[in-house]
Amino acid sequence: MRIGIMGLGRIGAFHAETLAGLDAVDSLVVTDPVAATVATAIERFGATATDSPEALLAAGVDGVVIAAATDAHPHLILAAVKAGIPVFCEKPVARGVEESLEVLRAVEGSGVEVQIGNNRRFDAGCVAARRAVISGELGDLHTVRSTTLDPAPPPAAYVAVSGGIFRDCGVHDFDIVRWVTGRDVVEVYATGGNRGAEYIREAGDVDTASTLLTLDDGTIAVISNSRHNARGHDVRLELHGMKDSIAVGLEDKLPLRSVESGVTFPAGTPHTFFMDRFAAAYRAELTAFTGRRHIPGPPRPCRRLPSASDEQFRGRHCVLPSETVKAGPWHSEKLPTTSHKVEEVLISRRPGRLPGRLHGRNGRWATGH
Repeated sequence: MRIGIMGLGRIGAFHAETLAGLDAVDSLVVTDPVAATVATAIERFGATATDSPEALLAAGVDGVVIAAATDAHPHLILAAVKAGIPVFCEKPVARGVEESLEVLRAVEGSGVEVQIGNNRRFDAGCVAARRAVISGELGDLHTVRSTTLDPAPPPAAYVAVSGGIFRDCGVHDFDIVRWVTGRDVVEVYATGGNRGAEYIREAGDVDTASTLLTLDDGTIAVISNSRHNARGHDVRLELHGMKDSIAVGLEDKLPLRSVESGVTFPAGTPHTFFMDRFAAAYRAELTAFTGRRHIPGPPRPCRRLPSASDEQFRGRHCVLPSETVKAGPWHSEKLPTTSHKVEEVLISRRPGRLPGRLHGRNGRWATGH
């Protein structure tokens, strides 16, 4: 199998290494605006280089992995779908709802498979947690806690095009809470602040955030995100039910120190990066993409979005206006409890914009992650 990779930033280079080690992959074709990253891929993996995404799509690839900046995702997905080439794209689909819907409309009926990189659905702990919920061994859930704390903020250039902490970081928590519980979100409250890197504030973003979700069965989910967690990369998921409670990520590499007398747990070297914490999950999701696209078997942990023609879906999103970053807690719309999905919590990063409409920037081709 010949796989193309668009974008060779830190996650793109990591995917290249993973793909090069898969039995199903014979060769790689790469493209990136930064010549040095392309040269590294050629040297390390024997990759073939192209000078543009368009040239890559015309290079006879069997599938394409999109690891460019968020702004570029919609354009690149649409180009691959138009070319009839299966796509694996890093999250998120786009910076906003309208762009996401445009992609969804193009995919529907195209016959082209598009997989979004929600890697935690392939993490062994998260899979076990989902099974525990489905089996009923926890009883009815009442509280879920999901945590993603990065050891250090990403570079300023990345923050500027990331879409903000909710789309870039919290999106993992929003997705895994819904996937593990099998429930949808009906109400959202969020707040955030800036406790560290000034360039994050200057970009209209926050470096620390908390989100409170009410699920459609009444379960409360609490999400914590931060760009500043010096002890390491802390990703945990707790599920508390009427019969039992379980945790994902409660292991020796947990970057947390107990101050209780005589307690030595956790005793291992803390996780320092998301690639360390989720190396196996990244490999599993790319194995699923490259090795199972046309092979019958158990369903992969991916769920189809609602139809783009569903007008109620179009209106069911919550925009958190940026002016409240300075003024206090963000405001959110209370969403009616129906069978439709709340697919994204979105951030409007321009001052003076009102909830109910997202004002995004045009996509551009750039190195991601």
